[in-house]
Amino acid sequence: MRILPLLCALLLLMIQAAAGLSLARGSPQDCERRGGFCSHRSCPPGIGRVGICSEQDFCCRSRWYP
Repeated sequence: MRILPLLCALLLLMIQAAAGLSLARGSPQDCERRGGFCSHRSCPPGIGRVGICSEQDFCCRSRWYP
């Protein structure tokens, strides 16, 4: 039972790291390399944000992309 708090802390660190990587800042070329496209201010309906192209542009990609 003493290992349970350690496992919970490790799980929390992994979740925080994954959340930090979800909207990685990059260039339009990085976005295209990941199978996305840059969209001004928001992504179209049914398309998820996967990064940031610039200050006002988001990298968008279909949620069904492999």
